[in-house]
Amino acid sequence: MAEINTFEDLEVWKRGCQLAVDVYVSNHDSKDFGLKDQMQRSAVSIPSNIAEGCERDSTPDFIKFLRYSKGSCGELRTQLYISDRVRKKLNQPALENSREMISETKEISKMLQGLINSL
Repeated sequence: MAEINTFEDLEVWKRGCQLAVDVYVSNHDSKDFGLKDQMQRSAVSIPSNIAEGCERDSTPDFIKFLRYSKGSCGELRTQLYISDRVRKKLNQPALENSREMISETKEISKMLQGLINSL
């Protein structure tokens, strides 16, 4: 594995940050404050845990925080599925880019698992 100098070097962290931005933007006009808040928290948690784990300068800690990040990825994916179902029941359109964000959570989760395995 290539040496990791900073978390900013990690593609998975960059993609996690972009996903968080996408979640914020797509939920901008949402009036469902509870689900909106949970989705934003989960999304921000993905790159935040990568950064926190990397900054601890301990491989076991880094792995632990990568697992937290992976868990947040699953949490966000579940919330996106729930949001889609609620909006469908209310005859509202799905969140903008919902399918793409679900796909991105799957990709980020695979990347996190790959990083965990490499450590």
